[in-house]
Amino acid sequence: MTDFSHIRGKITMDRPLADLTWLRVGGPAEMFFQPADKDDLQSFLKALPLDTPVFAMGVGSNLIVRDGGLKGAVIRMGRGFNHIEVQGDTLRVGAAALDSHVARKAADAGLDLTFLRTIPGAIGGAVRMNAGCYGSYVADHFVEATAITRAGDEVLIGADELQFAYRQSTLPEGYVLTEVVLRAASADPETLHEQMEQQLRKRDETQPTKERTAGSTFRNPAGFSSTGQVDDTHDLKAWKVIDAAGMRGATLGGAQMSTKHPNFLINAGGATAADLEGLGELVRKKVFQTQSIELHWEVLRIGEPVPQK
Repeated sequence: MTDFSHIRGKITMDRPLADLTWLRVGGPAEMFFQPADKDDLQSFLKALPLDTPVFAMGVGSNLIVRDGGLKGAVIRMGRGFNHIEVQGDTLRVGAAALDSHVARKAADAGLDLTFLRTIPGAIGGAVRMNAGCYGSYVADHFVEATAITRAGDEVLIGADELQFAYRQSTLPEGYVLTEVVLRAASADPETLHEQMEQQLRKRDETQPTKERTAGSTFRNPAGFSSTGQVDDTHDLKAWKVIDAAGMRGATLGGAQMSTKHPNFLINAGGATAADLEGLGELVRKKVFQTQSIELHWEVLRIGEPVPQK
């Protein structure tokens, strides 16, 4: 029997996860842990049997948890990991700090991380998936990160180890990011805030921001984010090839591809994780059949399906 009596954070068994994801779907976590701080996280991982899988969860913005739930331990970072400290031209940021908060705090200090303003989620997830938009990526600003290994040891990670690529990195299995250092160029604070306001207005005009979504569903086949520039090409954008395949507005159960932006999966009401993932797979199949283009998921899908009776 594992002894967690020294743990200060909260451990919950069979904790439902649907209410913690933006899509509001998914089964329970076998074990759900909210660490009090970094030392508490280390103590927990050291006590947890090494053969127990670990998944670090942010705010659930880019996530489909399957209906059968998640085996092992889900770790959700909270207030002990959301600090944002400006240090010259860098920011030292807790993994749970929201991308939008980091962008605003940076702008207040005259540092340009405006690309983060419209990206849903927290910095830990942004590093893991090398989040980006308007032609900028986390990799462009990344200095280093601190993580706790599966064995409970604290390590420093450089960009070389993460091997950043479009919408991905190679964070070692079982590592839990706790802090990230980002570097940014200087700019006028007022200009930066106005730029972010323009980005928000454009996002609200073109994306279903009032719906239950998980952000962009698939990576752009072109292999890069939108630049936001007038001459930006849309030929190999995910939304464009989905639209061309006739899948704008397509439905499966309670899931729908947005009519406003066809690269957004929506829980239109009562959707299961199986509905959402199934519709995504139908979209991938139709795009390949019609255009010989293979779409790759950007939304992370984890957990177990409900066993068939």
